Amino acid sequence: MQIQKQGQTFSLLPEKAIFWHEKQTLLLSDLHLGKATHFQKAGLAVPMTDLQDLAQLTALVQQWQPQRILLLGDLFHSKINTAWQDFVNWRRQLPAIQIVLVKGNHDILPVQRYAEADLEVIDQLEEAPFIFTHQPLTLPHPSLYNLCGHLHPAVLLVGKGKQKLTLPCFFFGSQVGYLPAFGSFTGFAKLKPNPTDEVYWVAENKVGCLTVFV
Repeated sequence: MQIQKQGQTFSLLPEKAIFWHEKQTLLLSDLHLGKATHFQKAGLAVPMTDLQDLAQLTALVQQWQPQRILLLGDLFHSKINTAWQDFVNWRRQLPAIQIVLVKGNHDILPVQRYAEADLEVIDQLEEAPFIFTHQPLTLPHPSLYNLCGHLHPAVLLVGKGKQKLTLPCFFFGSQVGYLPAFGSFTGFAKLKPNPTDEVYWVAENKVGCLTVFV
């Protein structure tokens, strides 16, 4: 689904990413690579999804041919584990693409780890008409629209027969927009939109516009 935001053209992708046409940039957030391995070490039986998520990201790169990938935080979930090497190997397949990581609260690896993966790591990025962060700004920027991740936004849909379904979503408020979590093994936070918000749900390889708020 293609929309206009702050005079810029965004394609909202069912893979829970955005392609920013004017900047030839692929935007995504909250992969949380290594999370499944982290939980498995704690003795919990959880599915391994990292390679699946990286394969999906590769498919997006092949389809959209971005010049840059902008990650809005929480690339890796926790301390180093075998999943990090999977990411480094994946990164080496895309040497021509700039990858920028806006540091999130889970991005706690040593600086040299990010360097070996050829990542540019920053706290925030101001690129008019947007300011990109991981967590939403505490105070609105006076002139730039804040795009971020962190919350893993989702929205509740109610069918005609009172069926209820919670789906991840792209959520654009008056001053802040939230990207859904790209990673498969993540939770979500259910947000209640106002009539002035723009909300686009994601389900079954489709992006749809929420027109009735519950």
